[in-house]
Amino acid sequence: MMEYDFKESLGSFFQSYLDYLIYFSKFLAQPSHRFFILFIISSLAIAFFLYHRRKESGGFLSFLFPASVWSNPAAWLDVRYFFFHGLIGHFLLFGFGVTSYFAGLFIGMGFVGDDSLAPVSPFSPTASFLIAGAFLIIITFVNSFITFYLHYLQHKIPLLWQFHKVHHSGEVMHPLSNYREHPVDNLTYKLFGGLGTGLASGVMLRFIGYTPTSFDILGLSIFMLGFNVGAYHLRHSHIWLKWPGIWSKVFASPAHHHVHHSRHPDHLDKNFAFLFPFWDVLFGCYHMPEDNRDVEFGIVEDATELNSCVNLYLIPFRDAYRLLNTPKTAASEKIIEAEI
Repeated sequence: MMEYDFKESLGSFFQSYLDYLIYFSKFLAQPSHRFFILFIISSLAIAFFLYHRRKESGGFLSFLFPASVWSNPAAWLDVRYFFFHGLIGHFLLFGFGVTSYFAGLFIGMGFVGDDSLAPVSPFSPTASFLIAGAFLIIITFVNSFITFYLHYLQHKIPLLWQFHKVHHSGEVMHPLSNYREHPVDNLTYKLFGGLGTGLASGVMLRFIGYTPTSFDILGLSIFMLGFNVGAYHLRHSHIWLKWPGIWSKVFASPAHHHVHHSRHPDHLDKNFAFLFPFWDVLFGCYHMPEDNRDVEFGIVEDATELNSCVNLYLIPFRDAYRLLNTPKTAASEKIIEAEI
C-alpha cells in the first residue's frame, strides 16, 4: 500500500495556488478574462461617446463614477468580493469547466480517442472554410441556449434561486458587480455548460471526422470577441444603452441586462439570454422599455443579510437548507395538485 505523503500533497496544493495567483494577477492581460484591457478600453470609449452625445452635466469622471453608485455600500462590497471570490471560489473551480467540456466531448464522440480524427480536412479549402463557419455557428448557438436555459432555471427553481440571488442582490451596479456570483452558480455553468458544449462538439467532430479550423482572435471566437468589445462592461453599470430597432432582439445590449436586473414588476423574470436575446423572444420572456426610468436594481425579497463577502457565500446555503426542510402546507399541496 502506498503511503500518503501529507507534506508533498500540501506542497503541491500551495504550488497550485501560487500558480493560480500569478494567473489571477494578470487578468488585465488575459483575453479570456472579462477585465482584459481591450474590453475595458472599448467600454470606456463607448461611454465617452454617450457622455458627449447626451450632453451630460459635470465631467466625464463624474459620469463614469456617480456618487449615487459609489455612496452605496453595495458598490464597495462588490470591489472586495471581486478579490475574495477570485482568490477562493474561482481557484477551487479553476479548470473544472475544461474538464466538463472534455467529458462531454468524449461522450459526443462515442468514447473514441483523438487518434480517430483526421489531422487535416479531406475537403477542398472552400468546403473546409464553410464547415469551420458552420461548426462555429452551431457550437455558439448551442452554448448560448444552454446558458440561457440554465439562467432561466436559476430564476424559476427556488433551490437554485437561493444561490443566484447573490448576483442580483446589489442595489447598484458597476463592472465588478458582474463577479458578485455564488460558487454554486459558477459550478452550475461550468458543469452543464461545459458538458453541453463538449457534447455538441463531440457529435460534430464525430460526424465530420476531423477538427475544423477555428475562427479565433486572441483565443476567443469572433462572436465572443464582438460581445466583449461591444460595451460588455456597461451591462453591469448605471449607463443605459440599447441597440436600435430589431438589433436589440438579436444581440444582447447593456439595456437588455439592466432590465433583467431590475426588480420592477414589469421586469421580473425577463431577459435571461447572455448573447442572443432571440431566445427570450422565442420563450416569451423578452422585455425592452424605451428608457430606464423604471429600472431599479436589486431583489424583491430582503437582502440585508447579504452584506459581507462571507455572508454572500454562506447565507444561500442556510436559505437552501431551510427551503429543503420546510414542510409543505396543505394549501401548497393543493396548488401543486391543481397545476398537475
